[in-house]
Amino acid sequence: MKESDWKKFKKIREAALDRFCANALADFDATIHKPDTSNHDRYLDLYRKIHRVDKELSRLFDGNSRSMASLKLMYMRGEDLVTDEELEGLSDEFRESIKPL
Repeated sequence: MKESDWKKFKKIREAALDRFCANALADFDATIHKPDTSNHDRYLDLYRKIHRVDKELSRLFDGNSRSMASLKLMYMRGEDLVTDEELEGLSDEFRESIKPL
């Protein structure tokens, strides 16, 4: 992986992580403020969501290494966390490695 791609990937990753967290927090907020639901049911729902989201966060963003960058970026794109504009600065070689099969 070229150094320029690695630097660009790290910026893309940070933006995607911020989007992921914003989406998760919005979902948590909706769960907390769900009308006509008991406090206990909202708590249990929130607890399950946090654990599910934490596993997804790990799958998408843990193991940040050059060897995993293509795979992680494909995962992020699959979750609509990366825009086409963000990919523009990447080399053709790296962009080719993240195309869907």
